[in-house]
Amino acid sequence: MRRLVAAAVAGLAVLTVSACGGGSNTGAGAPSAAPPAKTLTVFAAASLTETFTAIEKQFERDNPGVDVKLNYAGSSDLAQQIVNGAPADVFAAASDATMKTVTDAGLTAAPPAVFATNVLQIATAPGNPKAVAGFADLAKPDLKVVVCAPQVPCGAAEQKLVGSTGVAITPVSEEPDVKSVLSKVSSGNADAGLVYVTDVTAARGTVQGVSFPEAASAATSYPIAVTKDAAQRELAQRWVDAVTGDVGRKALEAAGFGVPA
Repeated sequence: MRRLVAAAVAGLAVLTVSACGGGSNTGAGAPSAAPPAKTLTVFAAASLTETFTAIEKQFERDNPGVDVKLNYAGSSDLAQQIVNGAPADVFAAASDATMKTVTDAGLTAAPPAVFATNVLQIATAPGNPKAVAGFADLAKPDLKVVVCAPQVPCGAAEQKLVGSTGVAITPVSEEPDVKSVLSKVSSGNADAGLVYVTDVTAARGTVQGVSFPEAASAATSYPIAVTKDAAQRELAQRWVDAVTGDVGRKALEAAGFGVPA
């Protein structure tokens, strides 16, 4: 019996020493502890998808251990999500009006900064088989047209153009964001759609763009801001600095956005 007890005590001692030794091994050759990963949550207008994804890659290289989570959708939906308490560190909208929803609720850490501008363009199938020549053609009864919903920035821009030109468009559908409009056209479910010029560029030939002079009167600005309740306030500001700095400017210009001087 005594021998069994002694053996048990000896075994326990070995385990204890091993456990302590493993936890305090800081000598040469010991693996260094990786820094804890940090997640930065960015809410961004759908039209920023390609540009922000490019910025994300550079940002994560410049900030090891940071994982950027990009949430793309229509700006109005994202603004309402933030007002309703959705956790976001940064909000980048496709219009001042949708950003105002968040600022009016007192949910930005500082006044938003405008970092880009954009204009509408008509997207058609490659080759423009319906011969769409301008904005007025979107009123043709035999043309299946899709637009953004009025509460979305691209939809608000379309409504502004309708009001100023008197062109009456009867869309076959109103989509939640520009990417959904683009998808309707590229899939052949619509003959034409109103999107941003940057979306046509990003589509890489799956649609054709038709510019029209009236678009300039409904240009939209893109504001960005750190949210008041950002869990990663410092990282959020770094992201804003990247977007408004050289990295962001190059990516935005390459995508076809206008960049403030």
